[in-house]
Amino acid sequence: MKRFHVHLHVDDLAKSIAFYSKLFASPPARVETDYAKWMLDDPRINFAISTVGHSKGIDHLGIQAEDEAELAELKTRGLAADRTLLDEGETVCCYARSEKHWVTDPQGIAWEHFQTLDGTVPVYGQQKPVAKADSACFAPGALRGIPVNVSGNAKGACC
Repeated sequence: MKRFHVHLHVDDLAKSIAFYSKLFASPPARVETDYAKWMLDDPRINFAISTVGHSKGIDHLGIQAEDEAELAELKTRGLAADRTLLDEGETVCCYARSEKHWVTDPQGIAWEHFQTLDGTVPVYGQQKPVAKADSACFAPGALRGIPVNVSGNAKGACC
């Protein structure tokens, strides 16, 4: 079963963790110095916050697939939406390995479709060379025309 995904940029991670932990009546499933994530079952959502990004507020929305078949279905839907689809393949983002692709809606809101793969990683994202010089982990900004950070420091957007 798929899981809805929301990623927010926040100014103060500690205050936001305290607020959302009370709001969700649950501590985060993962906390890093610049990131926190709740994997809630009611409602079924992957809710992430980070201090990494351009401005506070919604960075991107998404759908997390549980398996390859669900991810393939999401890719088919993204392609059918008549929008450019950015397929990253396997990548490292938000302290996890994943297989993902991106599509933006007509308003420029980035949608991430991804499947989290086994294992966690000790970094927020990875630098990955692609044809357009976009960083793999900075797809939301690149899709919205925001200048992409390719210097290797994690100041772009991810999951």
